[in-house]
Parts: sequence; C-alpha cells; structure tokens
Amino acid sequence: MTQQVSRSATLLVVCTAHFLMPFMMSAVGVALPAIGRDFNASAMQLGLVETTYVLSASIFLLAMGRMGDIYGRRRIFQYGIVVFTLAGGLLSQAAVPLGMITFAVSCAKLRGEWAEAKGEPFDWRGSLVYAAAIMLLICGASNLDKGLWAWLLALCGTAGLIHFLILESHTEFPVLNVNLLRSNRVFAFSNLAAMLNYAATFGVTFFLSLYLQYVKGLNPREAGTILIIQPIVQAAFSPLCGRLADRFSAATVATIGMGLCATGLAIAASITATTSISLIMVMLATLGLGFALFSSPNISVIMGSVPPRYLGVASGLNSTMRTLGMMGSMTIITVIFSIFMADHAVTPQTQPQFLASMHTALLTFSALCIVGIFFSIARIKKQPDQK
Repeated sequence: MTQQVSRSATLLVVCTAHFLMPFMMSAVGVALPAIGRDFNASAMQLGLVETTYVLSASIFLLAMGRMGDIYGRRRIFQYGIVVFTLAGGLLSQAAVPLGMITFAVSCAKLRGEWAEAKGEPFDWRGSLVYAAAIMLLICGASNLDKGLWAWLLALCGTAGLIHFLILESHTEFPVLNVNLLRSNRVFAFSNLAAMLNYAATFGVTFFLSLYLQYVKGLNPREAGTILIIQPIVQAAFSPLCGRLADRFSAATVATIGMGLCATGLAIAASITATTSISLIMVMLATLGLGFALFSSPNISVIMGSVPPRYLGVASGLNSTMRTLGMMGSMTIITVIFSIFMADHAVTPQTQPQFLASMHTALLTFSALCIVGIFFSIARIKKQPDQK
C-alpha cells in the first residue's frame, strides 16, 4: 500500500510541476497585448519578455539536473518548487496554491532520496562557461539589427558553446556527459528532435495571442479560451499516446506526432486576416494531438536509453533542449520582427507587417519541424542496435 501511495504521490507531484511552467508561459502570452499597450512596447520588446523567462530556465536546467544526481533529486526538486512558488506569487497568485500543494505532497508522501552520483564534485567551471555562452548568444541574436557588436556577441556565444563541449569532454565529472551524445545515437537524436520540435512549435502561441487580439479583435479571455484548445487536446490524448508508446515503438509514435505538428504548422502558415476562427481551432487541435504523440514517447526513449546514474543528467539535458528550443523559437521571432517591424508596435497601421512577420516565422518553424522528423526517423533505425 505504501508503495502504491508513493507512486500516486510521485505522479501527482510530477504532473503538477510539469504543468506550472507552461501555465505561466501561457499566462504571459495571453497578457502580452495588454503589456504592450500599458508600456507602449514594440513587437520586438514583447518577444523579449518571453525570451527572458526561457533564457533563465535554459541556463539553470542542465546544472540542476546534475545537482539532482549528486545531492538528491527530491531535495533539488523541493528547493525549485519553493523558489518558483515565491517568484510565481509575485507575478501571479494563481500559481501559489499549486506550488504549495506540490511542495506539501512531496514532503509528506515522497520518502527516500535518489542520488546515484552522491559524493562526486559539481562541475562549476563548465556550468559557468555554459551560462555565459548562452547569455552572449541570445543577447547577440536578439539584437542583430543593432550593429556589429550584436554579431560579435552571437559569435562569442557560439564559440563559448563549442568550448563548453570540448571542456566537458575532458572533465572527469562533467555537468554534461558528452559521451552520452557521442556513443548513444538514440539519446542524441531524441534530444535533437525534442529541441527542433519545441523550436518549431513554441512560437505559435505567441503569434496567435497577438493575432487573435490585435487582428481579430478578441479580448484576453476570448483569446485564452481559444488557445487552451491545444493543451486540452494534448492532456486528453496523452494517456492514450503513452499506451501506444508502450505497445509499439515509442520512437515511431513520437515521429508520427512530429508529422502532425508539421501539418498543424502548415495550416498556421496559411493564416490571413480573414481566416475563420474554426480553422484556427482545428489547427490548435492538430498541434495538441501532435504534442501528445511526440512528447511523452520521446521522453520515454530518452530516459530508457541511459543507465540509472545518468537519469538526472538525461532529464536535465532533455529539459534544456526543450527550453533551448523555446528560446530559439523566440530568437527567430525577435530577429524577424527586427526585419519587418523594427521598433514599431503592433497596431492597425502595422498589421500588414505583423502578418508578414508571422507568415515568415511560421514557414521557418515548418522547415525546422521537417528537419526534426528526419532526426526522429534516424533514431528508429538505430534503436534496435542499442543494448
């Protein structure tokens, strides 16, 4: 009975925690038009609002996964929930009850600790190099229209990431085990597929939130009601998709999901000012089903391809790939806005430029999703060879 309660508590805690981050992102996305009006922000500045949030997650996720392996995953998880709830309380009171419930259940029901790498040193040098490289890359890429200094920052960030990978390959206890990427093709391709999938799909909600309110004239509540179709469909079909991944090849199920995401993006790329709300709802439902088929099976492939002592690193890297994909998506949006809209806000006068920006970005996202499909297919061929 104790084991059953522990499993139920673990499922509740994990599901609630995974809900909190996208919940906050969605809340920010719906509020962007209001933020733009209150602060007279340009379209590019609105993109930077979400980029900042995702940037922070990208910097810390890899390090937190390694700390979980060393100091205990339950302990690091609880610290994270406390910090998130306190910060979510300052921004949004809606996140506080969920955070408090998650923390209380984890304290009362989750017994024991998981720290397979206990006693190993933490790679502070690698973590700092990685954080600095990511910050330089994103700061530079977000300001490419500002001049040569931005290009230099982006190049320094890229060089920093290359240096990080070289450094980690020669570190005894790295924050990122590069050998997992070198020797395990399933692990490497699955993470690349995850990054490309999130890079291709994350910006859709951002654009649709602005589109529904600025172009279609809906209020935030109406826009939020439409946008919630995607997560509802994803939540409804995720259990079924999980069972399909158990019965058939998880990599194959994930690949089908990415194909559906590509279909949804193709529909999104055709949106104009006169597109019906019904078509937008169909597109969101298609994306939701694609997410359900891709996300859980892909994570299953990733976690099942590494030894137990690397589960924290694998989870951290997967989450990092997810946030890097999100950040890449927002960086693409920022660059496209800088080209089409410069420092102008989204207004009726700049609506043609906004729609041109949206079409260009969604076509770019479609191309990214197609590339991700190739990586996902490649790991299917290699999976039977894994021991």
